[in-house]
Amino acid sequence: MGSTPRNISTIPPGTDRRSAILSVHYFLYFGMMGIFLPYFNLLCHNLGLTGFQIGAINSTRTVVMVLFSILWGAVADRLALRRPIFIASACLSAVAWGGYLLTEDFLPMLAVTVVYALFFGPVIPFLEAFTMEALSMDGANRNGYGRIRAWGSFSFIGVVLIMGKLMEATSIRLVAPLILLASIMLALCTLAVPKDLSPKKRSGASEIRSLFSGRVLCFLVANFLMLAGHGTYYGFFSIHLEALGYGPGFIGLAWALATLSEVAVMMGSARIFRHLAIERALFLAFLVAVVRWVMLFFVTSPVAILLTQLLHAATYGLFHVACILYMDQLSSPQNRTVAQVANNAVSYGLGLMVGFLVNGWLYDRYGAHLFLMSAGISLGGAALIYLTTAPHPTRRR
Repeated sequence: MGSTPRNISTIPPGTDRRSAILSVHYFLYFGMMGIFLPYFNLLCHNLGLTGFQIGAINSTRTVVMVLFSILWGAVADRLALRRPIFIASACLSAVAWGGYLLTEDFLPMLAVTVVYALFFGPVIPFLEAFTMEALSMDGANRNGYGRIRAWGSFSFIGVVLIMGKLMEATSIRLVAPLILLASIMLALCTLAVPKDLSPKKRSGASEIRSLFSGRVLCFLVANFLMLAGHGTYYGFFSIHLEALGYGPGFIGLAWALATLSEVAVMMGSARIFRHLAIERALFLAFLVAVVRWVMLFFVTSPVAILLTQLLHAATYGLFHVACILYMDQLSSPQNRTVAQVANNAVSYGLGLMVGFLVNGWLYDRYGAHLFLMSAGISLGGAALIYLTTAPHPTRRR
């Protein structure tokens, strides 16, 4: 189909400003994740916490985020309070993170984790809802979501590379204060979110219930398996590399390379999803995850490890964009927040919680063998996607 050229009069006012503000949010959020994901568990390990204690902190964080992000999402849609809750959650989570600077013991850290997760949970799913709302308002192709989201990946790459060098030159104990600084910056940025991205109309209970069809439930179960399979990677990849003799610089490089590969997918997502059905993209992502985890069990050389990180393009980049687009396809402006919250809560919340807890329990005994367990879990998710989904009729989005 040919497209009609758009001049300045046909572009909705505020388009560039909305995109810029949302891009900054992704930049700050995933910059903070660039410190947290590779180095927070490593910090806990260096503080003397056991594998089980690290798993307990991570699983507690995710289960609290799951429960309360669903609550915040339902309240936001039912009362049309998406923006105020987003601002409050970012600010209060930044305050709560400061508790990590006051203790190095397991139980106090676990308590701080609970309070922090209580408020931090809704930040990213609300941001996804804002982004899809902005693309809808601007009349843009929603497959262009990846181009806004890619700013988060750019930030993640830069931060993990800088952090690797910084950790080698200083101390792993800088992780907690640096995350606090990033949290404060993100909290301040939330004040700039345009008010028109928060729907004024309240949702009814029927609109929320309409999301949970058999098709969506199968999709959510598959997402759960995908992220549960990532538990070994997100929880213990950095520790695994350290056990193989690699330092913080290489660990940062490995995480950065994975994120660079996802950027390519996100920047080209509009083109990819013009030719590839969302469900087929999900199936492909699951199969690549199986290959990736099997490879990580066997390989030890630096080149081979870095090659496995390139598969992140499919296991995260393709998978994540497909999930966001699928849930948006099934939602309306009135239930968009809770739809994205449900997707995030079941996958990155409940799935990672189980993955962290199981891996934390087993890592001290089985180590790298857990990557084979991850491969088996991902294979189960691939089978579910293949057997229970089929592409929707072709839609011009």
